[in-house]
Amino acid sequence: MTLALDLPTALIPIDVQQAFDLSASSNPAMEANGLRLLAAWRASGRPLIHVRHDSVQPGSPFRPGQPGNPLRPGFEPLGDEPLVSKSVNAAFIGTDLDLRLRRLGVQQVVLFGMTTDMCVSTSARVAANLGYRTVVVGDATACYELVDAGGATVPSAQIHRAHLATLHAEFGSVVDTAAVVAALDEPAHAGRPR
Repeated sequence: MTLALDLPTALIPIDVQQAFDLSASSNPAMEANGLRLLAAWRASGRPLIHVRHDSVQPGSPFRPGQPGNPLRPGFEPLGDEPLVSKSVNAAFIGTDLDLRLRRLGVQQVVLFGMTTDMCVSTSARVAANLGYRTVVVGDATACYELVDAGGATVPSAQIHRAHLATLHAEFGSVVDTAAVVAALDEPAHAGRPR
């Protein structure tokens, strides 16, 4: 699927933190794809707002001061790139993310990060409900297997696919990293003779 950047758009990496073991996730390529997205987005000069989960739960690896809390190498803000701290699943709840985006005139958000089924999905749903055109970069998200209410294990690949399908059906678009990079390259080619 293609991505249209016809509206003011911000990239929002969500919870790409050291507590996550990406090798055990549904998508070990998440990190490489996320770094590629960040590099292309930064080169475009478009708005970028980082989100980090700062848990308030005792013993959580995501609690500030714990080794799992910092963003993974390469995903830290550069220069004056803002960082929003959240303590629940949705990046918009209890934070100033919506206000920051509105002040920037952003009408579309592009989300990626961890995890597909939890914080990325919840943030995408809230973004859509707030009126943003919402895009999730599916190959730059990942999740883990879960145990259902009956005690059966649901494989991470099934969870990943089902959540992306739900988001695409109701809350926005799901694209891949290549589509975002191509859309970012498009203005550079506009007006050139073919």
